Amino acid sequence: MPLSASKLTRRSLARAAAATWAAAAFTTATLPLHAATPKDTLVVAMAFDDIISLDPAEAFEISAGELMGNGYDRLLRYDVNDPSKLLPDLATKWSVSADGKTYSFELRPGVRFASGNALSAEDVVFSLQRAVLLDKTPAFILTQFGLNKASVAGRIKATGPLTLTIETDKAYAPTLVYNCLTANVASVVDKKLVMSKEAQKDGVGDLGAAWLKTNFAGSGPMKIREWRANEIVALERNDNYWGAKAKPARVIYRHIKESATQRLLLEKGDADIARNLTPQDLEALGAHKDIRTTATPKGAVYYFSLNQKNPILAKPEVREAFKWLVDYDAIGNTLIKNIGVVHQNFLPIGLLGAAKDKPYKLDVAKAKALLAKAGHPDGFKVTIDMRTVQPVQGITEAIQQTLRRAGIELEILPGDGKQTLTKYRARTHDIFIGQWGADYWDPHTNADTFTRNPDNADDAKSKPLAWRNAWAIPELTKKSDAAALERDGAQRARMYQEIQAEFRKSSPFVMLYQQTDVAAYRGNVSGLKIGPTSDSTYLFAVSKR
Repeated sequence: MPLSASKLTRRSLARAAAATWAAAAFTTATLPLHAATPKDTLVVAMAFDDIISLDPAEAFEISAGELMGNGYDRLLRYDVNDPSKLLPDLATKWSVSADGKTYSFELRPGVRFASGNALSAEDVVFSLQRAVLLDKTPAFILTQFGLNKASVAGRIKATGPLTLTIETDKAYAPTLVYNCLTANVASVVDKKLVMSKEAQKDGVGDLGAAWLKTNFAGSGPMKIREWRANEIVALERNDNYWGAKAKPARVIYRHIKESATQRLLLEKGDADIARNLTPQDLEALGAHKDIRTTATPKGAVYYFSLNQKNPILAKPEVREAFKWLVDYDAIGNTLIKNIGVVHQNFLPIGLLGAAKDKPYKLDVAKAKALLAKAGHPDGFKVTIDMRTVQPVQGITEAIQQTLRRAGIELEILPGDGKQTLTKYRARTHDIFIGQWGADYWDPHTNADTFTRNPDNADDAKSKPLAWRNAWAIPELTKKSDAAALERDGAQRARMYQEIQAEFRKSSPFVMLYQQTDVAAYRGNVSGLKIGPTSDSTYLFAVSKR
């Protein structure tokens, strides 16, 4: 609930957070208690109401990314201990031509899908072409290289049973192309199985899209057995996997949104891992002799953004005023303590060229002056769409209070992940608060969405975050495109530094923090490591004793 005090302080933030989490804790009394989980099964308490699809050509949400990473192979993966290093997955050899436009891959032999079907270059080609042809949300990761429905058949080709080539339209930085092939959208699906499930409408096949939305056709260490929205996801060991077999026989995700409930399940042994704990619950668990924690700086940034279709929010002075109406220090010391660090740039620390500049702080007087200059000395009313999970809810309520001090009345519109994302993607919001996780370990992954908007029309094919907020930026788009082509690492880093400086000053995005992903787990669990991106937390490597 909103704070009643007119001035936001660290103490009032803590009180508000405590009240929210205490209310959540009260609901745990209705949960049944069970015996300890089986030794061959991992039970994970986690909020995953953002899952929309299990099809790697469509799935583009944080929680779905983890399922893709455990269930699907792709040509390459990156080293979770050093994301700048690429590792073989299905590809054992790869190279790029002298002109920088043709990439060749050689596949490992003897790989089979979970179905038992053999995996060949034909499956890889089909999967990459399928993602382009379906043209769902994550397709831009591939289409940015000049691949489209008309050209993809000629540019992604099998050259032998276990060899293939991918041709790009320009000589991009090779690290960019390779890193994009580690993304979920480049996951390899079982062509024979998927096409056996193809549905027809008016004589046009859907490439198995309707079926794969809720089913599985991969070759990774785990099989996705079941997804019941906002209830459970069940993974099972894939005994056909070509590499070391998954350590757990199964992984069960239980949809638990409240941190206090997750904590209780963990303490009682009804869950082995808890994934969405608040700073307060993490601190409380620190004294528990049977509970451990692990943390990783995540390639994910949290922000709120102003839709430039709203004529008030489109004024430069109003955009800047919002950046001076956040108490970053108070949020950092309370709501995101140990789970994030204040960060005011779109590139997370760890990526090439990431800036560390933090020019903004709470300055109500400066914000009021900017609002007056924009013609709104008394403020205005506006809405924000918010997913009802912590710490997003607590941060939103904190921002609501600081905005009020400048006369801005912020109405909070709560919803689950699917509801808020659907509205955001239709750009019918005023303000949206959420997160963006890197899709692959290259700075273009975030520049491509925050500082590129090649077509701002409502029916545009490319719909990055800049588009979702109707931010027309032709010059910044050109600069971002140029950085993607730069093959000299040092010069490329300098280019991203300049792009971030311009973004901080003029964008409709208020960057809040970079996530530190923390998980708590029972003492009999070993091998748990949170990955830097959503698809690199490998539960198939986790064991129990």
